[in-house]
Amino acid sequence: MIEFARDTYRYRELIWALALKELRVRYKRSLLGFFWALLNPALLMIVLTLVFGTIMRFSIDHYAVFLLSMLLPWTFFSQAMSYSVDSVVGNGPLLKKIYVAKLVFPVAAIVSNVVNFLLSLIPLALLIVLLRFPLHWTWVYLPVPMLGLFLFTQGAAFFFATANVFYRDVSHIVQILLSAWFYFSPIIYSLDFIPEKYRWLFRLNPMLYVLNGFRLSIYYGQLPSLYSAALSLGCGIAALMIGFSIFRHYQNRFIYYI
Repeated sequence: MIEFARDTYRYRELIWALALKELRVRYKRSLLGFFWALLNPALLMIVLTLVFGTIMRFSIDHYAVFLLSMLLPWTFFSQAMSYSVDSVVGNGPLLKKIYVAKLVFPVAAIVSNVVNFLLSLIPLALLIVLLRFPLHWTWVYLPVPMLGLFLFTQGAAFFFATANVFYRDVSHIVQILLSAWFYFSPIIYSLDFIPEKYRWLFRLNPMLYVLNGFRLSIYYGQLPSLYSAALSLGCGIAALMIGFSIFRHYQNRFIYYI
């Protein structure tokens, strides 16, 4: 953890430059450019509001807010993983020409998606106001689950970026894993909908704890217990420690496989 924090700070300018480059490439030749970072979640919210609020009426009040409170952080996680898994391999030509700390590439991939995620909270807040849903004061707690989410995502990014260097199939496996993981996480449903005898299985999913604080703060207007908050941060820290340890152990071999 100390080495990760030290190198991230040391190469902070390069990380930021790579993150901005990623964003520019993503929106290159787009008429609306960075505005898509706001427009994408806004359009998603409008569609979900029409579908689940008008056409398919769920028993959950304000289902669109219920869903989006966890769908937006999940979307960040999913997109960040998709970009970061190829971050080292994709920058192979650069690594062969000059020496650069290899961690900058997975970190920059996450940072670029952090920018998109933070911007997506703006249309979410506007939608909540338009739907006359309470804008709870517990939004001030959001930096805590955000930190847990960012740490967890970064740890997973280190792990899968490392694996993808040695086995290119990993980038395809990650997409399948994310699809299965989405339905295994209580995003489109509440954990209360799961029969009691199966809930222990869902509680093995770390994303349950990583994402729980978002729904509590945004939808329910509640603060999690200290135990729940500790689990959220604990999952993030544990993932980062494991992922970075694996990345650091194998990083000197990357040059032979990219």
